Amino acid sequence: MTSPIHLPPPLSSPPDSNSDSDTPSPTTSASLLHTDLCSTIFRSYIEISNSKHFSPDLAKIQSFLTSSRSGALSCLICLDRIRPSDPTWSCTSGCSAVFHLLCIQSWARQSSDLAASRAASRLPISASKANEISLWNCPKCRLDYPKTLIPKTYLCFCGKLENPPLDPWILPHSCGEICNRSLKHNCGHFCLLLCHPGPCPSCPKLVKSRCFCGAVEDVRRCGFKDFSCNGVCSGLLDCGKHRCGEICHEGGCPPCKAKGVYKCQCGRLEEERECCNRDFRCGTPCKKMLGCGKHLCERGCHVGECGECLLQGKRSCPCGKRVYEGMACDVLVPLCGATCGKMLSCGYHRCPERCHRGPCVETCRVVVLKSCRCGSLKKEVPCCQDLACERKCQTLRDCGRHACKRRCCDGDCPPCSEVCDRRLRCKNHKCPAPCHRGACAPCPLMVTISCACGETHFEVPCGIEMEQKPPKCPKPCLVTPLCRHGSICKPHKCHYGACPPCRLICEEEYPCGHKCKLRCHGPKPPANPEFTLKPKKKKLNKQSDCTPGLPCPPCPELVWRPCVGEHMGAERMMICSHKAEFSCDYLCGNPLPCGNHYCTKTCHALKIGSSSLGRHERGESCEYCDLPCQKERQPTCPHPCPQHCHPGECPPCKVLIKRSCHCGSMVHVFECLYYNSLPEKEQIAVRSCRGPCHRKLPYCTHLCPEICHPGQCPAPEKCSKKVTVRCGCQTLKKEWLCQDVQAAYRGAGSDPKDVYKSQYGLGLLPCNSGCRSKVQVTVADLQQRKSPVSENKEPDPESYVPKRRKRRNQTKESKQISRFQKITATVRRILLFVILLLALAAAIYYGYKGINMKKNLVLRLLSLAGMIREWVGMEKLRFALKS
Repeated sequence: MTSPIHLPPPLSSPPDSNSDSDTPSPTTSASLLHTDLCSTIFRSYIEISNSKHFSPDLAKIQSFLTSSRSGALSCLICLDRIRPSDPTWSCTSGCSAVFHLLCIQSWARQSSDLAASRAASRLPISASKANEISLWNCPKCRLDYPKTLIPKTYLCFCGKLENPPLDPWILPHSCGEICNRSLKHNCGHFCLLLCHPGPCPSCPKLVKSRCFCGAVEDVRRCGFKDFSCNGVCSGLLDCGKHRCGEICHEGGCPPCKAKGVYKCQCGRLEEERECCNRDFRCGTPCKKMLGCGKHLCERGCHVGECGECLLQGKRSCPCGKRVYEGMACDVLVPLCGATCGKMLSCGYHRCPERCHRGPCVETCRVVVLKSCRCGSLKKEVPCCQDLACERKCQTLRDCGRHACKRRCCDGDCPPCSEVCDRRLRCKNHKCPAPCHRGACAPCPLMVTISCACGETHFEVPCGIEMEQKPPKCPKPCLVTPLCRHGSICKPHKCHYGACPPCRLICEEEYPCGHKCKLRCHGPKPPANPEFTLKPKKKKLNKQSDCTPGLPCPPCPELVWRPCVGEHMGAERMMICSHKAEFSCDYLCGNPLPCGNHYCTKTCHALKIGSSSLGRHERGESCEYCDLPCQKERQPTCPHPCPQHCHPGECPPCKVLIKRSCHCGSMVHVFECLYYNSLPEKEQIAVRSCRGPCHRKLPYCTHLCPEICHPGQCPAPEKCSKKVTVRCGCQTLKKEWLCQDVQAAYRGAGSDPKDVYKSQYGLGLLPCNSGCRSKVQVTVADLQQRKSPVSENKEPDPESYVPKRRKRRNQTKESKQISRFQKITATVRRILLFVILLLALAAAIYYGYKGINMKKNLVLRLLSLAGMIREWVGMEKLRFALKS
């Protein structure tokens, strides 16, 4: 069984390539029905080679077949399309280009005649010699052909069939048989393809061959039998000592580059040199004594003996006319005295001097009659001098366009050295050949027309590319989509210009969370250039490269958006992308910076920033709270906070308070915070003066004997102080304990508290006989001494008032209310009553607006009352100062 045949993909041709008015309809139908000509032509080669891949030679043949079948094959001489019915000729030795038979015959005759005329103008030659010299070349590859190979008949591509018939089932200009031409490198095999244009492929036969160095033998294709084993060559080099260290290579081994120390030929100098340059000569003269023993060797560094002295044996005079034998080598040869007669450098005259040593004069001074090169001037001049006239040659050169212009030309004008530089028929290039006669050779360049990706292409001669259309490429477009649907969008074929737009829904997610519902509007990849082979003169506008990630249009969704104050029930339906803000008719109601009251302005935006302390501070959009602080201090303190309304806790109370000790003997001064933060027991302990109690006992005239203490004095009826007890006349006296005195008073039916201090203990002792007279005398004296005023001022025990009570009463009398104070109090009561009525009316009217409005209204009324209170206080102070 044969292995499966891997055929090349069908080649796409331009849609208008087969449309020709002069082409018969069978050819058109054949080109449409039989698109597998490549498969048919390559079948035999693939069956024998059993190769899965095309070689470069087959790819070139395939390109020829594509151009031929698509109608893009054109003659490079007349630049006209080659029709399947036209007789053709192909350059089988070089480029394999196809030409019209008539065009190539005319081209060959003109080229050979021009070459023969050029040769005849330079040298007189025979007709047979002229035919041998006259050559013509291929218009494309410039390969020379003799005049005998001018094509006369129309042959197929392989040259076996003359005038091949037009068959719609085979390739035009082909015989349809196996090519059978000898393959290149003269391997002895023949081409197995059907008759085809272009070069034959490499030989597919399997042969045994060795690598370049001969170390490896392998079975390879005959066309590629020369190969390298990639091993070390190891061939013996020219020096015969070292071996080649290069990779297996074609041709001879390179010179030996091994370095070593070598001697020169005379052995005097040693140098480190490469092995290939080991034989060298130093610059030192030999200077060895010759065999004569009188002269030294004048040769340079050499190998072997120096030889005999050149001055030994027969010697002659310098002119050579007289010979001397047996003369020593160191003796100078005498001159003969005859004329020298040696031929001078001109080749016509001899030296007229007598026999002389040294060379003859170089310039011949003999005067002769000479003519210039062009023959227009004759003159007698020294033989050594060339004669040239000033006449310029006006003969046209072989190009027929430019004159020779050479001074004193001998008629053999050189070829024109100018470049032709005429515009070729392709209109794209200029003729690069030297200036010539006749029409310029057609443009030898071929233009490759390919698709946008370059995978599908064919070649056409330069000059007709503008009439062609790009081939249709079945491969997918290589341009990567830049939108977000690049991985799921539908692929399309290779094309020129911009890619088709993406038709999927964008679905890009906005920052707000919605998705874009429009058709994909992402970035487009840069467009491929439009199909053109000739650049336009006008400057094209450069398209800026699209940047991935172009933003979607603003979000069009409708959303409920709150007011700037974010009040409940005040939302509005708005477009999501519109950032417009609105305020409702409600009061702000947001807590003020103090944190205790609420803003009473109309709905507004809040300005929130971050302070250096990391807290959020509100801006000045809300109103400023100027009410006094009404917080209850902790610990509980009777003093109000001195600051305005503020957030957080109140500052610690630093007011100094006075507290008397328990007995009232001294007054302590404390900080309010310190005193109120102490427990009750510690407060009692701190208020003690640590001294004896200064309070008077209730039943006697003595002070409490205990240390300063709170509450009632303990056991006041058990006073142990000594009291002097007297009789009624104060004659007798004794010392009793105070508790006995109290008991005596109680026994007498009186209360000790009602006894005056001056009368305490008086009359408790009974008077005796010795004290009555004294009492009487005393009473009489007292009555005489008593003044009437003192009688009136006797203290009435019922109306007696202590000093402390009198002082307290005096203080109360000094604090009697003045008339202005009465008026102020009356005004205050009236204003407070009016404020309460207004508050009640406002609460009833604005009750539906929520509790925030009521609170704010009450707070405003309270602040108004505080301001009135402050004003009344200031007026009171002003009135006091005036009075």
